[in-house]
Amino acid sequence: MSGPPAATEPSAVLGREREHELLVAALDAGAHVVLEGPPGTGKSTLLRAVATRRDVPFVLVEGNAELTPARLVGHFDPAQVMAEGYSPDIFIDGPLVEALRVGGLLYVEEINRVPEETLNVLITVMSEGELNVPRLGVVKAGPGFRLVAAMNPFDAVGTARISAAVYDRTCRIAMDYQSAATEAGIVALRANVVAGVDGAWRGEVVELVRRTRSHADVRIGSSVRGAIDLIGIADRLAAARARSLTDWHVGLDAALVSLSGRVRLAEACTRSAEQVVREIYESVFGAEPSGETDGTEPAPGEA
Repeated sequence: MSGPPAATEPSAVLGREREHELLVAALDAGAHVVLEGPPGTGKSTLLRAVATRRDVPFVLVEGNAELTPARLVGHFDPAQVMAEGYSPDIFIDGPLVEALRVGGLLYVEEINRVPEETLNVLITVMSEGELNVPRLGVVKAGPGFRLVAAMNPFDAVGTARISAAVYDRTCRIAMDYQSAATEAGIVALRANVVAGVDGAWRGEVVELVRRTRSHADVRIGSSVRGAIDLIGIADRLAAARARSLTDWHVGLDAALVSLSGRVRLAEACTRSAEQVVREIYESVFGAEPSGETDGTEPAPGEA
């Protein structure tokens, strides 16, 4: 008797049990999928976990304006063409042909950054289940071939609107940020290189990062990666300054380094990212303690 279907297996990504179930069900049904959500919500981690459990090859493609059809499909080696002609043996598979041949999962990150002519190649493959490559012939999709694409719906810089033809050939799974408890669990796992982190302080770090997503001056806030980096940097700073990991100034500097580059400010905001991050930091950890220094040099009275 066979075991339970793959869709009932728990997700390897914290807080993504439902999305794991939906993704497996869609892939098992033969569908191609778009994972739509902001950065740091576990899209690629979820798909890698699914590929591992399904025991199918995983082919990653970074979506950007440089992803031409030739880079996606592959090409003949020019030097060997001069010597041997257009032989199938000298064709260098691109990620799409590789995934087609082995029946794997082709994961296209940031699909809304991919040029239209390259998208048209993907649309053809999704529709026909095969690809006609000039001088090579028809490459048919292996039984397990699926296209899974990811996109950040809030990032409009350097991106294009995905055509209805893509959406018509895919199923969409929306992935928003996880709950505070789940993000705290992710940080606990990922920041485990830092020993003895106080759970309450770690929760405040997660809260700090989550508040970047709702601040009036912030258009796009930080993902949970900001909290992971903040803890790691605070740990190193605390050691360098001989201060506690939870020292106010240590935390502030770690927050500025970890978050100021991750937040995207609203166009109407006249302040710097550092100023906004400090305001959010003070809303969580309180105002700067009076009579204290930032720890870079001894405070009055210290040896």
